Amino acid sequence: MSTNKSITHVILTGGVGSRLWPLSRKSLPKQYLEIFEGKSLFEMTVDRNSHLANKVMVIGNVDNHHLSEKVMSKSNTDYINVIEATPRNTAAAIAFAAFASDPDDILIITPSDHIIDQMENYNEAINEAVLKAKEGFIVTFGVIPIKPETGYGYIEAKGDKVISFREKPNETTAKEFIARGNFLWNSGMFCFKASVLLEELKQFQPDVYEKSKAVWESSKEGFLDLELSLEIPSISIDYAVMERSKKIKVVPASFSWSDLGSFESVYDYLVSKGHPVDRNGNMVIGCNKHTVFLGLKNTIFVYTDTANLILQKQNSQDVKDVYTELERQNSDLLN
Repeated sequence: MSTNKSITHVILTGGVGSRLWPLSRKSLPKQYLEIFEGKSLFEMTVDRNSHLANKVMVIGNVDNHHLSEKVMSKSNTDYINVIEATPRNTAAAIAFAAFASDPDDILIITPSDHIIDQMENYNEAINEAVLKAKEGFIVTFGVIPIKPETGYGYIEAKGDKVISFREKPNETTAKEFIARGNFLWNSGMFCFKASVLLEELKQFQPDVYEKSKAVWESSKEGFLDLELSLEIPSISIDYAVMERSKKIKVVPASFSWSDLGSFESVYDYLVSKGHPVDRNGNMVIGCNKHTVFLGLKNTIFVYTDTANLILQKQNSQDVKDVYTELERQNSDLLN
């Protein structure tokens, strides 16, 4: 048996990025926006992993797979295409990736909308994870935190052992986590052998396993059936497998990482790349028109053709409420 097992980079493209409205829309979610030095987050994700894997798989959906296709053809990358008929959360998406693979394939699962720097540390973490995955472990990546962030889940760790998974904390709890020193940001990246993930899913969440399997087996050229898909319970992989399995290991990683889930994190990233701000920390995104801020500090002005958003940087998490309200009104401004 050859020791050089196939490594597949699986890219999850499901999110809409509701906290980045009005830049991020259903028709152009945040991972496809080319606002990061002329590239999209999706394209950066493909580039970053191209030398680490010998196959690429994209788990998309009916609304966005044509956008993924554009990126993949731009970077001239062959890929396995899996197109969900309806979002069923990460347990199902990851199950499809495993069903679409050979049992011994090592899968590296990454979201398509994260920013990662310090590539040497990143490559080191991936290589360590692949070794553990070959031994039959399911590996999660815990990023060593640089601040008490309330927007991320945490992993309580001891070496490479996971003690517990924690939900997004409030400010006080986040500070406590950082002070304790053995808490890591839960990056939503994983590495495992396809067969191991499926065995664990079958054990802990047999309904997700069986129903995802039925959907996969009836798929046509990567397109998944809507009616059968609706029967799959919508459960996250953390809840379905990570929090229950005895085969979990964590790789504590020191690459710099952000899920760019809010305008505050986009602001910090753009500042680090030299995007202009005025002397009071005000920033314009999406427009080159001369803009003056009077009597305002740390304000972000987001410009699009059909909607503008003006917010204080510290209110970034509240954009989700605006999105939810527009959704309730069935507004065209989300498309």
